[in-house]
Amino acid sequence: MSGITSKKSKPLSAAVVASVKTPGKYHDGKGTGLFLLVKKSGARSWVQRLMVQGKRREIGLGSPPFVTLAEARDRALDNKRIAVSGGDPLAEKRKNNLALSFEEAARRTHKELAPTWKNPKDRAAFLSTLERYVFPRFGRVALSEVSSADIRQAILAARELAPGVAKKLTYRISSVFKWGIAEGHCLNNPATSDALALPRDPRTVSHRKALPYSKVRDCIETVKASGAGATTKLALEFLILTATRSGETRLARWDEFDLEGGSETTTATWTVPADRMKMKRPHRVPLCGRAVEILREARDLSDGSDLVFPGTKHGKPLSDMTLSKLVKELGFDADVHGFRTSFRTWGQEQTDFPRDVQEAALGHKMGDAAEQAYARSDLFIKRQEMMERWSDFLWSER
Repeated sequence: MSGITSKKSKPLSAAVVASVKTPGKYHDGKGTGLFLLVKKSGARSWVQRLMVQGKRREIGLGSPPFVTLAEARDRALDNKRIAVSGGDPLAEKRKNNLALSFEEAARRTHKELAPTWKNPKDRAAFLSTLERYVFPRFGRVALSEVSSADIRQAILAARELAPGVAKKLTYRISSVFKWGIAEGHCLNNPATSDALALPRDPRTVSHRKALPYSKVRDCIETVKASGAGATTKLALEFLILTATRSGETRLARWDEFDLEGGSETTTATWTVPADRMKMKRPHRVPLCGRAVEILREARDLSDGSDLVFPGTKHGKPLSDMTLSKLVKELGFDADVHGFRTSFRTWGQEQTDFPRDVQEAALGHKMGDAAEQAYARSDLFIKRQEMMERWSDFLWSER
């Protein structure tokens, strides 16, 4: 391996395995051919080099910390015993159902990763996209035998049908190989960008549809005059006034609001918790007068739960589809998320508020890590004025 040196020394210790970071091959020195491979990327894996039926073979045994030093030694010793007796450790692996097919590995990967995904749609999409675009092509092939060429052809074929899905497929396939390496079922990940060498997709990325800011007021008025539920109408108007995401508004709870204002300002404030923010940090939202009125109207409609905008089932929030469907059924060619774009464009073209104030209003991070470390203000006072201006724009006589 070019640029990686071989580290031959006394038997490894658990402390060395846990701490070593310099790229290289760290031999265990137990006579089994076991070594710890540390790549330049930082990836680490157990590998055993053996003579199997007259041929030199390298066998993956998993990755620390998933496979400990003691476990790697046991696996290496078992493999050497088989090789010395004239057998093939890899063949034995297959007999014991350890050499998984790509599909089997993908389903096991999904089972382990699914609990870490908050969005049920992500959990379902991981398998459904593989079932449609990948399994028919090489699902039955052993994980260790799937090539970059196999993956490349599957991705290019998917790109013709669903470009957005094809991009996600690359990451999903790669995660299966990362799991396989950690579990000792394969040595390499053939789904990396360098290995696939995919051509650039000439098609432009489709952004979520947004209304021109001059049309947003018409949309609000049309929604208010519609036969939609009162809570749904209030939720959509509140979302537009606060320039927040659908999930941030739909899942809002009463204990997140301070309508009296705090020590810094008398402005009513909504603090969206970190677990509901894309940037995973709390986001303070200054509330304009109309937003406070909406909250008071919502309180009168409360179903007794903690939710500000409950759905038709007690204690359950409005669904994202409810808001999206309403806007489209009323004849507006826009996505709910697109109202954030409408707000941002209004800020650019109709105000002189600095870019960082506008970005802060959307809950975006600005600058690199160093800049973020020093710029700790969330520009709340300046955003307070901007949100009042946004409300005035929507409701002023024109």
